Amino acid sequence: MAFSSTLSPPSYSCFSNNVDSISKKTFLFSQSSSKLSFLNRSSISRLGCVSNGVRTRSLRGRVFASIAEAVSLPKGDMWSIHKFGGTCVGTSERIQKVAQIIVNDSSEGKVVVVSAMSKVTDMMYNLINKAQSRDDSYIAALDDVLEKHKLTAHELLEGNDLLKFISRLHDDIGNLKAMLRAIYIAGHATESFSDFVAGHGELWSAQILSAVVRKLGVDCNWMDTREVIIVNPTSANQVDPDLEVSENSLEEWYSKNPSKTIIATGFIASTPKKIPTTLKRDGSDFSAAIMGALFRARQVTIWTDVDGVYSADPRKVSEAVILNTLSYQEAWEMSYFGANVLHPRTIIPVMRYDIPIVIRNIFNLSAPGTIICRPTADENGDSQGMSSIVKGFATIDNLALVNVEGTGMAGVPGTASEIFGTVKDVGANVIMISQASSEHSVCFAVPENEVKAVADALESRFRQALGAGRLSKVEVIPNCSILAAVGQKMASTPGVSATLFNALAKANINIRAIAQGCSEYNITVVLKREDCIRALRAVHSRFYLSKTTIAMGIVGPGLIGATLLDQLRDQAAVLKEKFNIDLRVMGITGSKKMVLSDLGIDLSRWREELKEKAEEANMEKFTQHVHGNHFIPNTALVDCTADEKIASHYLDWLRKGIHVITPNKKANSGPLKQYLKLRALQRQSYTHYFYEATVGAGLPIISTLRGLLETGDKILRVEGIFSGTLSYIFNNFIEDRAFSEVVTEAKNAGYTEPDPRDDLSGMDVARKVIILARESGLRLELSDIQVDSLVPEPLKSSASAEEFLRRLPEFDQEIAKKRLDAEAAGEVLRYVGVVDAVQNKGFVELRRYKKEHPFAQLSGSDNIIAFTTTRYKEEQPLIVRGPGAGAEVTAGGIFCDLLRLASYLGAPS
Repeated sequence: MAFSSTLSPPSYSCFSNNVDSISKKTFLFSQSSSKLSFLNRSSISRLGCVSNGVRTRSLRGRVFASIAEAVSLPKGDMWSIHKFGGTCVGTSERIQKVAQIIVNDSSEGKVVVVSAMSKVTDMMYNLINKAQSRDDSYIAALDDVLEKHKLTAHELLEGNDLLKFISRLHDDIGNLKAMLRAIYIAGHATESFSDFVAGHGELWSAQILSAVVRKLGVDCNWMDTREVIIVNPTSANQVDPDLEVSENSLEEWYSKNPSKTIIATGFIASTPKKIPTTLKRDGSDFSAAIMGALFRARQVTIWTDVDGVYSADPRKVSEAVILNTLSYQEAWEMSYFGANVLHPRTIIPVMRYDIPIVIRNIFNLSAPGTIICRPTADENGDSQGMSSIVKGFATIDNLALVNVEGTGMAGVPGTASEIFGTVKDVGANVIMISQASSEHSVCFAVPENEVKAVADALESRFRQALGAGRLSKVEVIPNCSILAAVGQKMASTPGVSATLFNALAKANINIRAIAQGCSEYNITVVLKREDCIRALRAVHSRFYLSKTTIAMGIVGPGLIGATLLDQLRDQAAVLKEKFNIDLRVMGITGSKKMVLSDLGIDLSRWREELKEKAEEANMEKFTQHVHGNHFIPNTALVDCTADEKIASHYLDWLRKGIHVITPNKKANSGPLKQYLKLRALQRQSYTHYFYEATVGAGLPIISTLRGLLETGDKILRVEGIFSGTLSYIFNNFIEDRAFSEVVTEAKNAGYTEPDPRDDLSGMDVARKVIILARESGLRLELSDIQVDSLVPEPLKSSASAEEFLRRLPEFDQEIAKKRLDAEAAGEVLRYVGVVDAVQNKGFVELRRYKKEHPFAQLSGSDNIIAFTTTRYKEEQPLIVRGPGAGAEVTAGGIFCDLLRLASYLGAPS
């Protein structure tokens, strides 16, 4: 047999007869082998300069040794495996990029596993479906497949390589037409026929890529892995590779096709009877892992279109991060639960030989990717935070929970076996199982499209037990999703489950079922499908300390609301950068118009947006919009009004899991029954209701009172000047100034309500007194508070604020007399509210204080509150003092409540 034409004459022309004889015997190739590899050529070249007849015996030994080295498959770290998916080889430009990556790899040996070009496998299965449906359009569809590959070949190849590929392509298309015609006639495609047709995309992409690599100056062979990878079908529509038989096949293939660069087909394989088959789902990744095991490679690199494995689906969690490393078990768990990692089967072959898998992005070569390997003792030890313990989160949607329950199950052997045997007979896939230790109930999750068959089968199987009452029900809970937290260090770290469940509770998410193996590689919870994305974001935020994002709705963009929006605008960047807090305003509504945003309103121009994009105000639509954004786990509505109608929504908002923050006093000072219901709901849930600014604006009055009570102190009396307006009036009602003059001045300065009677009536102070009384444990109605009104009786019915102010001087003399009497006694007038916890009462009145008393030493619109308790005696009470009126301080108090909420929801303190 003559040598391949790829060998130049000088390589073998000067061989002696003996050498030539040896060569003819040794380099005997099968007809499928068209040339010698560079290993053979280099061996011959080294021998070609030996003169005839000289050192023949010695030379023969060297020839045999060289040939043995060339055709025997070396294994180990010299080999690297690369796998390129359909997206990577989807166009001629991308194929060229893949070829360049192969050329640039400095590994001594390279095996490159390729998928079919993008969408081609789908096209091949479509051909099968059309043919077995007796749809003649399969012929035109096959022509489309032909044209796609011809066009790609013409763009990439030339000369002999192009002619050879086109010839092979036409031969393959001819065979496929015959196969599809047979399927068309039979109206049915066997699995073997389908696998044969579907696997051609890989054959063509491997041949094209190998030709492009050779064009770049690297000698390589392409491998039809049906000749090498031998698999055994299983009952679960999967296949198991027979690594021992496959190793023998590889040795045989390599002896005929030795090369240091091999382009191999992914996805396809053969049965032990040499019948073509496929590796089923994610078959190309599986092929690469099998090749890694067969070659004992240094590593397997899976090239894809993402930078690596994310801590969560980045389409659902924008703050998801690329994981540097994952253990085999972690990758296994995450892929099982739907994460875009690898199919669990892919990990098995490489895990056997501790071969790492690297996930890299072909479109971002600078990204190092994610390494999947066996962790060392200090692996993942960069940080001891929660993110190094829980590596990632994954979800599975479209599930239903089946609950089989009954007292007759407890202690009865074989009940679980019968349940799951019935499920197996139906052919349903059980995703997770949860059983109470009492055996009173067993619940498990199955795909929603299989649940009816499962439920029907269980009811049929246990009809007698259901009738006799041993089983109480077979219940189906639809519209569920699974959330799984995965991490190998979870097993040795206390508190992981508590942190997970706490994060879900704070996002107001209910858990329907829980499963956790003793290995603690994962904790799995079943949730309502509608809560899944919020749950994912909530737990990811808690473990990774990503931005604590709160979707906010601002109700009432008046003076206080506008000031708050401006404060949020000025502080937003600092909160994100330093505190990982993202307060995102999704909507602003007034009484007549509102503006909504899906991503968050630009607070630098919220006034313009409220004018330009406003729509008619609708509180139901507003609430649904702000709370309905499932991409943000936490929602807060901020009521900056004094509207009783808005306050009536609080109970419904809290029930829906919406946090409420407000300076509006109407809810907490309204009917006692409603107040108690509101507080009970808030305490029973993880939904927060903050109202610090209802008393004292930005002063910490409510929090101080709660702190005293929570530490075991007992409130005896709370007394204070609670109105910044009335504080200003009486601080300036001195010397010869008339009371009406000071009130008018306060009105013009913006300290009073539009109608000063709202301040002078004392009802605002009374509402603050009732709030503090209820916080102290007193069950009082607003009507129980005795109020000394400063509005003269004849002026209460004045038609307008203007008329009231015009007539107020008529009554200056009466209040002036009170001031003069106080001054004569060395005292001052102050309008105060009092909670008397000992006498179980509250009142609001104009009182006199000595000039050395703290209440007499205020200035401007300051508030002052004195707490008398069992610890803080009457002679030295606990005093809180500061500005208690004005938009800036009130908005600041609301802002503090927002930051407190963020802290409770997981933001770092």
